[in-house]
Amino acid sequence: MKQAGFPLGILLLLCVSYVTDFSLVLLIKGGALSGTDTYQSLVNKTFGFPGYLLLSVLQFLYPFIAMISYNIIAGDTLSKVFQRIPGVDSGNLFIGRHFIIGLSTVAFTLPLSLYRDIAKLGKVSLISTVLTTLILGIVATRAVSLGPHIPKTEDAWVFAKPNAIQAVGVMSFAFICHHNSFLVYSSLKEPTVAKWSRVIHMSIVVSVFICMLFATCGYLTFTGFTQGDLFENYCRNDDLVTFGRFCYGVTVILTYPMECFVTREVIANVFFGGNLASVFHIVVTVVIITVATLVSLLIDCLGIVLELNGVLCAAPLIFIIPSACYLKLSEEARTHSDKIMSCVMLPIGAVVMVFGFVMAITNSQDCTHGQEMFYCFPDNSSLTNISDSHLQLTTQLSILNISIFQ
Repeated sequence: MKQAGFPLGILLLLCVSYVTDFSLVLLIKGGALSGTDTYQSLVNKTFGFPGYLLLSVLQFLYPFIAMISYNIIAGDTLSKVFQRIPGVDSGNLFIGRHFIIGLSTVAFTLPLSLYRDIAKLGKVSLISTVLTTLILGIVATRAVSLGPHIPKTEDAWVFAKPNAIQAVGVMSFAFICHHNSFLVYSSLKEPTVAKWSRVIHMSIVVSVFICMLFATCGYLTFTGFTQGDLFENYCRNDDLVTFGRFCYGVTVILTYPMECFVTREVIANVFFGGNLASVFHIVVTVVIITVATLVSLLIDCLGIVLELNGVLCAAPLIFIIPSACYLKLSEEARTHSDKIMSCVMLPIGAVVMVFGFVMAITNSQDCTHGQEMFYCFPDNSSLTNISDSHLQLTTQLSILNISIFQ
C-alpha cells in the first residue's frame, strides 16, 4: 500500500489474487494436458531442457530467498519479544537476532524440514493459520487504538504512486505457491482438476481477505512510515504487540519447512533423478538450511528481499511460465477465455519482472535496521527536525506512550 498508493494498492491486490487463482488452476491443467506431475517435468516436456533449467533456477531461488526472509522475520520479531522479559538486558547476546536465528534453525526449522512427506506438515499449517488469525486481530486492534495518534504523511491518500510495480512484486511474493502446487495437489485425496479448482478458489478468497485486512489496518495506522516488516513499526514496550510478535515469529518458523521441501525437491530432480537416499536427504537439507541461515545473518532489511524475490522469481512463476505452457499445450480455439487470459498475463509478467527489478534497485524501501520509530520517543528533541507538514506531534503522544504501551 505504501509503494502503490492506498486505493491503487487495493485494486492491485485484487488483480494479483485473481491472476494467482487463474494461473494455479492453469498450471494443473497444463500438467493434465502433458501427463506430468511436477512443475519441472511440465516445463521440460513443453520447452525442453533450456526451459527446465530456467524453471529449476527460479523454483530453487524463490523458496530459498523466502527461507532467508523468514529467518529475518524470526530474528527481528523474537529478539524484541525476549527483550521484554523482566531483568533481561537489551544488549544480551542470547536475545540478539543472530542467536535467535541460529537457535530457531537448530531447534525447529531443521527438524521439521527433515520430513520427507509434506502431508505431515498439515497440523503445523493449521497452527500457523490459527496464529495468523490472532496476529490479524492484534493489528486491527492497534489500528483503532494507535492509528489516530500516529501522524499521517502528506501523500498518504493519493490514488497512485510511481513505485506501484514494486508493490506488485511484493504482492506476488505474498500469493505465490506455484512452486509447491504439484506437491500439494498430489497430497489431495483423489486429486482432480475440479477438486483442485475448488481448493484454490477457497484458499485465494481467504488469503486475499486476510491480506486486505493486514494491508488496510497496517497502512491506515502508519501510512508513509510503514516498514517492510510491519511489526518493525510498533514500539517495543507495547505488550499486546509483543504477543503478536511472538505469534508472528512462530508462524514463519512453522512455514519455513514448506519452502525447504521445494528447494530440496528441485535439487533432487536436477542432480539425483528425483530420489534422495536417506543420507543425501539429510545432507542436502542441512546444506540448504545452513546457507540460508548464514545469508539471513548478514541481512536485516526485509523490504528489499521481498521486492527482489517478487519481481525476479514470483512474477515469472505466476504470470509468465504457466501461461506459456498452457498456450503451447492447449488445442483450444484462440478465442477461448483461458487462452485470452494467458496472452494478457505474459506481457504483464514481463513488465513487472523487468521494471520491478530496476525500480527495486534504484528506489529501495526505507529500513529502520531494528531501530525504534520516532513516535516511540515523544520527548525526543530531534523530532523537531522533521517537516511539520509530515508530522504534528503533540502531547497526545506522551499520553499514548503511557496509556497504550504500559
